[in-house]
Amino acid sequence: MTTQPDLIDTRTSPSGPTVQAPGWLSPPDHRALPTSLWAPSVHRDDDGVVRIGGVDVVALADRFGTPAYLFDEEAFRQQCELFRDAFQDVDVHYAAKAFLCKAVVRHVADTGLFLDVCTEGEVEVALAAGFPPGRMLLHGNNKSDRELELALTLDIRRVVVDSFDEIERLTALARRLGKRPGVLLRATVGVRSDAHDHNATAHEDQKFGFSVSAGEVHEAVRRVLAADVLDLRGLHSHIGSQILDSSGFEISARRAIGVLAELAAEHNRELPELNLGGGFGIAYTSKDHPLGPAALAAAIRAAVQEESSRLGLTPPRLAIEPGRAITGQAGCTLYRVGTVKPRQGLRTYVAVDGGMSDNIRPALFGADYTVTVGNRVSTAEQVLVRVVGRHCDAGDIVVRDAYLPGDVRVGDLLVVAATGAYCRSLSSNFNHTPRPPVIGIANGVARELIRRETVADLLALDVG
Repeated sequence: MTTQPDLIDTRTSPSGPTVQAPGWLSPPDHRALPTSLWAPSVHRDDDGVVRIGGVDVVALADRFGTPAYLFDEEAFRQQCELFRDAFQDVDVHYAAKAFLCKAVVRHVADTGLFLDVCTEGEVEVALAAGFPPGRMLLHGNNKSDRELELALTLDIRRVVVDSFDEIERLTALARRLGKRPGVLLRATVGVRSDAHDHNATAHEDQKFGFSVSAGEVHEAVRRVLAADVLDLRGLHSHIGSQILDSSGFEISARRAIGVLAELAAEHNRELPELNLGGGFGIAYTSKDHPLGPAALAAAIRAAVQEESSRLGLTPPRLAIEPGRAITGQAGCTLYRVGTVKPRQGLRTYVAVDGGMSDNIRPALFGADYTVTVGNRVSTAEQVLVRVVGRHCDAGDIVVRDAYLPGDVRVGDLLVVAATGAYCRSLSSNFNHTPRPPVIGIANGVARELIRRETVADLLALDVG
């Protein structure tokens, strides 16, 4: 019989082996910024200062403080236009959950896109910015009666129905209000995206939609048609998030077309619409190589046309819901370094004045990011670092593995790329930390889109 020896984690022992960076990560040239990871306007001046939209980050830090979300408004508009033009025969809905404020809503409206919302709050922000309800689509796996009633009274264009319970509640509301809302049924088509478990949404063991394999979609259609108060327009299928190629969307489209063919045969009518959701990925680091809008559009359109033709269906009107792919690289986050701790034989820990309260994605999904020193040039050798936050939690990591100049020091400004999606939206007041502002930048002018929260804001909510 042997005994279990004491377990020593040599990664934390100074006498143990040096921690290695991931295989894909190599020391960058900090004189240049990879164009695939940043908004087109982001560049570094000869003095090493990073500029976004023509404004340098040192000036932004002095004026607005740190941490701060920096948002290139022109980059956002350009991405809206790229998707609109690539998917010109498709209804493109910007997914508000990625990042929403009134300025964003106005850009979405100006570029001719539709809007995907999923709560009363998102609806109200859109309304406050003047967005027409007739160009909105309402999501949600557990919509409240208030949200459903709002959708009907405002004549929101489409409601994505997610459960049998919702069919019953929406039917009752439609009868009471004398409305006939256009609805899509969310179908779980059995495609698992190559994504984190929390981002995969079209396999059986998760909370969204009606199962195709279990026959739930067919039963949902029967109930909607029998009630005869909901205008059934078609199906909705969303397979996940941060998907870098087109294969999953093509498979999902083919399976959904197959379901539409089965429904046409059973009910002697073709449903005219198919919404393939969103989930189009972006580059967060040099290891990410996403397809652009034009390539995605061509692949999806070809799959739908081919499968519809094979099954003898009229190709349905398509819709998509890009969020991250529009807003992700329009945003970056500006931090100031507060402490630097070299760990002999391991790495250097660089702590900034934000953290998991303004970007929960590294802790929640293990997400990777790209970071650079934004306020100066350095010729020092690059060293492996972990950028961490200021919160009382060991999982408070901003960038898990990165190379920064070995002379990184207190007071330096760090800029983290591609934080325009799901950072402000998922932000919190952990440790009673006020949330950062969102600073919109366009044509060399910076303005507050969302002001910085204050401790007074937090206390105003505390009525105890």
